[in-house]
This record gives sequence, C-alpha cells and structure tokens, in this order.
Amino acid sequence: LLENHWYPDSNKRDPSLFRKLRRLIIGKPLGTPEYPIFHRLSLIPLLAWIGLGSDGLSSSAYGPEEAFKIITGHSYLAIFLGLATAITVFTISYAYSRIIEQFPYGGGGYVVATHTIGKHAGVISGCALLVDYMLTITVSIASCGDAIFSFLPVYLHKYKLIFCASLIFFLVILNLRGVKESILVLAPIFITFAVTHAILIGYGILSHISEVSHLVEDVKRSASQDISNIGLWGVIAIFLRAFSLGGGTYTGLEAVSNGMQIIREPKVEYGKRTMAYMATSLAITASGLLFCYYLFEIKPVQGKTLNACLSEEIFGRWTFGDSLAFLTVLSEAALLVLAAQTGFVDGPRVMANMAMDYWLPRKFVSLSERLTMQNGILLMGLSSLILLFYTHGSVSTLIVMYSINVFITFSISQFGMIRFFSKNREIDAKWKRHAAIHIFGFFVCSLILSITVYEKFEEGGWITLLITAFIISLCYLIQAHYRKVQVEMAKLSELLLDVPVSEKENREPPKKEDMTAIVLVNGYNGFGLHTFFSILKSFPNVYKNFIFVTVAEIDSGAFKGIAQIESLKKSVYASLEKYVKLARRLGYPSDHRMDLGTDVVESASELVKTLVTEYKHSTVFMGKLVFRHENPFHRILHNETAYAIQRRLHWEGIASFILPIRVSI
Repeated sequence: LLENHWYPDSNKRDPSLFRKLRRLIIGKPLGTPEYPIFHRLSLIPLLAWIGLGSDGLSSSAYGPEEAFKIITGHSYLAIFLGLATAITVFTISYAYSRIIEQFPYGGGGYVVATHTIGKHAGVISGCALLVDYMLTITVSIASCGDAIFSFLPVYLHKYKLIFCASLIFFLVILNLRGVKESILVLAPIFITFAVTHAILIGYGILSHISEVSHLVEDVKRSASQDISNIGLWGVIAIFLRAFSLGGGTYTGLEAVSNGMQIIREPKVEYGKRTMAYMATSLAITASGLLFCYYLFEIKPVQGKTLNACLSEEIFGRWTFGDSLAFLTVLSEAALLVLAAQTGFVDGPRVMANMAMDYWLPRKFVSLSERLTMQNGILLMGLSSLILLFYTHGSVSTLIVMYSINVFITFSISQFGMIRFFSKNREIDAKWKRHAAIHIFGFFVCSLILSITVYEKFEEGGWITLLITAFIISLCYLIQAHYRKVQVEMAKLSELLLDVPVSEKENREPPKKEDMTAIVLVNGYNGFGLHTFFSILKSFPNVYKNFIFVTVAEIDSGAFKGIAQIESLKKSVYASLEKYVKLARRLGYPSDHRMDLGTDVVESASELVKTLVTEYKHSTVFMGKLVFRHENPFHRILHNETAYAIQRRLHWEGIASFILPIRVSI
C-alpha cells in the first residue's frame, strides 16, 4: 500500500498543465525518425523553394528600394542596376549550385570554409552566418511591419514594434512544431506574392513596350548630361555605390546550400533545381521592380515603401485597384514573414554544425520530440527580438548590418571554392571552368562588402562587426574548454583501456534474481569505463550482473538520412559489445540494451524501467563530469542528462547513483 502511494505508476499520472499546454501548442511527439519520418519531413523542390527560397525572393521588398534611393536624380541608372542585379543573382546562384554538388548535406558557408580553407576561416564564416540569420529574421519582420503600416494612419505607427515582436513569437511557436508543417501553413502566402507581383511587374513593363524607343533616347540623353556634368567616373561611382548598398537584394541566396539536410533525395538534383527556381524568381522580381521604379518615376514618400507607391501608381486607376494594391503589399509583407522563417530553418542548422565541431555548446546538436532544433530556434528568436528593439525596427540600419555579414560569408565561400578546385586540378580536367565562376563571384562579393563597410561603417556597420567578433571570440573560448576536457578524457581512456583482464570469458547469462548493476554509458571510452570500475571499487562483491545501456541519440548530425541512422546503430552496438566482453573477461555475467531516440532522458528512463521489471534486484549507475571549480559556464556547455534521468527514476522508485568523474581544469 505504501509503495503504491509513494510510487504511483507514471503512465497513469495526468500530465501537468504546462505539459498539456505545450502539447496543444507545439503538437505531439513525432517518434523515432525512421525512414517514413525522413520521407514525410523532407521537402520536394517546390516546397523547398517556398521554405528556403522565400528569403532570397523577399529581399526584393527592400534591396531594390535601397539601391534606387541612392540614384535619386539619376534614375535612368535603374535600367543598368536591374541588368546588373539579374546577372549577379544568377552568378551567385550558379556558384552555390556548384557548392551543393560538392557539399550535398548542407552547412553552407561554414562547412565550405572549414573543409576548403581551414577551421579558423570556418568559424569566421559560421559566426557571420549566424548573425546574418538573426538579422534575416529581424530585417524581414521589420520590413513586414513597414509594408503593413504603410497603409495605416501615422498615429498607429507607435504600435509597429509590438506588432513585429508578436510576429517573431508566432514564428518561434510555428517552428517548434516542425519545419515542413510551418512551410505548408505559409505556402498560400508565397503563391499570393508570386501572382500579385507577376501582375504588377508584368503590366508595369508591358504597358511601356510601345515607348521603348523613347525610353532609350531618354536614357542616352540623361547619361550624356551626367557624363558632361560629373564625368564618366562620377557616374560609375554612383552606380557602384547603389549596386553595393542594394546588396540586400542578394541575401538569402545561400539558404538552399545551408538547408540541404531537409531536401528530399536525390539531394543534389533537387537542391540545384530549388536554386534555379529561387534565382529565376529573384532576378525577375528585383530587376523588374527597378525597371518599374524608373518607368513610373516613383519617388520616396514618407511612411511608405517604394513598392507600396508603385502598387498604388499601377493599380490606382483599375476597378478594385486599391484593394489589389493593398493585397500586393500585404502579400509582400506576409512573404517577409516567410523569409524570416528561413532564419529559423537554417540558423539552428548552422549552430548544430558548429556545435558538432565544439565551437558552440553541444546541446545545440540535439533534436526535440518534434525533430526540430529547439535550442537553436529559441536562441534565434530571442536574438532577433533584441536586435529589433535595439534598432527600433529601422530597416535602413538593419539592412546595413545584414548585408555586411552575408557578404563576409559569400566572399569566404567563393574563395574556399577557388582553393578547392585549384587543389583538385589534377583530378578534374574542367577545374579552370569551375573555378572561373567562383573567381567572378568572389570579385563581386568582396567588392560589395568593401564598399558597404566603407560607406556604412559609422552608420551601424561597426555594430555588426563587433557582434560577429564577440561571437567568434566566444567560440574560441568554448572550443578551448572542450579541448581541455577531451585531453583529460583521453588520458582517462588511455589509463583504463590497459587494465589487465582474464583471457577466459564468463559466458553465463545474467541471473535475474541476482544483484544487477544497470550502467548507462555513451560509447566505449574512459567516461564509461570509469563508471564501470568505480562500481567495482565502491561496491565490491555486491553486484553479480552488469547490464550496459545506451541510447543512440538522433541529433542533427545523424538526422540526414536512413544511412546515417543505420551507421549510428552499428557504432553503438559495437561499443556495447566491448563493454560486455570486458565485464565477462573480468568474470561477470553481462548483457546490453540499446534504444534509439531524440530525447535521451525519456528513452533512457523508459529503457531502465523495462530492465528493472526484468531484474528485480537492480541499481542504476551513471557518470557525471565534476570540475574543480564549478561555474554556470560549465552548466551551459555540459548537459545535465544524468541528473534529469536520476530525477525521473527516483520518482518511479528506482534506485540510481551518479558517480563523479573528476576533471582537473
């Protein structure tokens, strides 16, 4: 009676109010990610274009506008800007298609720089990319706010920041539910944008077809006047400044390369097709808007975006034109929300790649019960909120910050691919042709980066560089700590792996009525061996059986395909077999158990509960790193899995012990 009172069956307990609310908002767990789950969560090119390509396409809402504002008084240059924009989009996109071929499992600029240049270039590129995705969310949401509030009275503009913050919160919740689900919800927005802007740009250009000769003469006349007044180099300087400061147009082109993990097989074919969709749609939209600004002589209006002005100018005389203009701008604003989604899709993936290389806390590798990188999503949301309130939602300030970092990553990636093809010139007969596109891409990207930093350093550019430098420094501190721990663990492994054992194995099966030690391990290493030998030392002649337990964690490193899952299973099984063999050679009957899951605490607890019902006289043991001087920094970098499992087991009435493993740092 007392046992039933103090240790009720957890399966019969009603979940807490928090758990019920979480389940309602985020959804039910998706379960173990076997092949059907991979297939269900991965994206075909059309959906990938919506989910990843929206970042690039949405930049047409602010990139062309920033460029056009620079050429005020020289609006004819919009024609040349439009052509240069289209060429640049296709150039960068083609370069990233080559990157997709060589790096089909994603990671983008971080993985490219790490593998082609070195880890130091990789961490710079990765940190720049992280800040870029934080700014992707912020600038997209701020631009969305500008677009919507363009149609609202001025006295309501004071609520814009609150509105933008609410959108960020909404996207955090949506992404915690899962990538594909969030994309399907937002797909109608993308379609509406495509249709309304096709009408806007198509009508805007076609309505001036009969005036082509007149327009050509006007461009010639205006160019001649400018050359005579300020000189050819003056005109070129204005053009290059507008071209560079409109660099926000090209942000998002790297999104497909970074997010290859969520694209369905065949990854390379589908990834390149997605890249082609995005490049074509962005080139047509961005250059088409620039042409229309010139054709309709659009002028900036306080409190309105140029696209809002263009929509009113074109649709204003139509029946229901005001409604169509509003729908066009509304779809643009909504697409910007979808673009912010890219930051939540790719940002956590960059974090996961860097965490696997120990540049960031390892917890960023973990997947949630909905198979999302929950920790990364939450951090991206919090960071974007801070940036939103810091800049007061100023799109001009955010674009400067945004463009700098994305072109740092672009430039490093292009340089890395140049090195890649140069090193492989002996095995690739076409290496010169392949390298040429990256050389051109590097020249364009570094030119835009240099001019943007020079022009906008004092207007907010320094903040981006400072934030990026701070994150890079933090990454080096984190990796230095992990490296020290690895050195200590290597010493421990070297010491314990040489423990003398008997050549003869005890082949007897574990007796279920004997005292049994259930040992939770993670790989065959000094950590697990220390836990095992500590049991033998601390409880001599107490435990007759040893059962070794491991949960093969499905993290972002393994969540790439069914082949990676199978490889993980084989690796875990081989490690457990080594533990069993060691225990048997020491004279103890032994066995092992394994499970697969995204939540180690949940899976390990359930596996142990099953074992305890089988071996009635059992105790659970786990190891935990203990530092000489514990501080909050250690708690962030090292998970509290052992404590979390112990709490669960204690609630179930299962005896469990955490054995300390001292680390002298």
